Amino acid sequence: MNNSKFSLADVLTVFAAIAFGLVSFLGVDFMNIGNTKVWGMSHTIGCIVVAIVIALLLGGTAFGAKLLKRTSRNFKTCFIWEIVFLFFFVIFALFFTTKSSPFPHFFMVLSNKTEIKEKLQTSITQAENMFAAYETYADNREILYKHKLKSVVSAKNTNPAEYKKYGFDGTSGVPDSLQINTKMFIVHADLFPTNYCDTINKNGIKEVAYAWLNDSKTATNTWYFPVGSAGVVADIQKNSEDWLNTLINLSQVRENGEIATDFEYSFEFDDVESYYTKFSSPTGLAIAFAMLVYVMFLLSWFVTKRSTKIGSLKFLISLFLPSWSSKKIGSEKSNSNKRVSNEL
Repeated sequence: MNNSKFSLADVLTVFAAIAFGLVSFLGVDFMNIGNTKVWGMSHTIGCIVVAIVIALLLGGTAFGAKLLKRTSRNFKTCFIWEIVFLFFFVIFALFFTTKSSPFPHFFMVLSNKTEIKEKLQTSITQAENMFAAYETYADNREILYKHKLKSVVSAKNTNPAEYKKYGFDGTSGVPDSLQINTKMFIVHADLFPTNYCDTINKNGIKEVAYAWLNDSKTATNTWYFPVGSAGVVADIQKNSEDWLNTLINLSQVRENGEIATDFEYSFEFDDVESYYTKFSSPTGLAIAFAMLVYVMFLLSWFVTKRSTKIGSLKFLISLFLPSWSSKKIGSEKSNSNKRVSNEL
């Protein structure tokens, strides 16, 4: 019966260590959302190591106290070490519940999930609209260029220099209308190169960006949000700026005689990282969950029975009730002397 109880308590201690470590891992991940290194290691590995250390400190001191309580040898020494282990467990428990610790930090981020979600969705929408804006820009350039080509052809007799400037060749025997179509094919190919859109292989600039944005949008609507959105927060602005620079580079091409401006697109990203990195006082949920886990940590110590050897009992009595212990010892000596006298 007792073995079964102890076994269950030990399982709960292990479960508590895993739960506390997992939440701490997420808290460390949030705290270092913009960093590539954690404790000198890669971001993910560093977060895992920190979480393991926290779980071992709490689980080790709690389980160690349980083992020391159960011992029946060197009782005085083991009892002192048991108290030391419990003392350090309390110290660690208090420290890992402060606002600068990973465990409560996770719940702080969780409490701001509505604001984080709204701002992230706004940023994702801005990034999606950027490609539509570029396509509108490119279409307008094509329309203006075609209109200009037609006007140049119409005035080729009065302004042959401009006709030549736009790359037309009146001696080639190729009709002007066909030359216009060729030039329009070139300008379209320059503004929309093959790596811009690839609907078959899905690896064009636009498809790759949209795939990432769709995954990000999904991450902001999952039940485990904001855990799944941490990567989105870290990369949304960088990726958007990279895509914008790519589109600007595409727009910098100029055709014969063409006068145009580069593609421009402005977006403002709300500060979302601060929700992940800013510290604040632990929430009520964080404190309640921490207390529950701490009880689970100590459950195996609570249910473990202390040795019932007479030496153990005498030590505990002398430790907590020294005056009673002295009277008891004196009474025993008196009774012993009386027995000796009677025998004589």
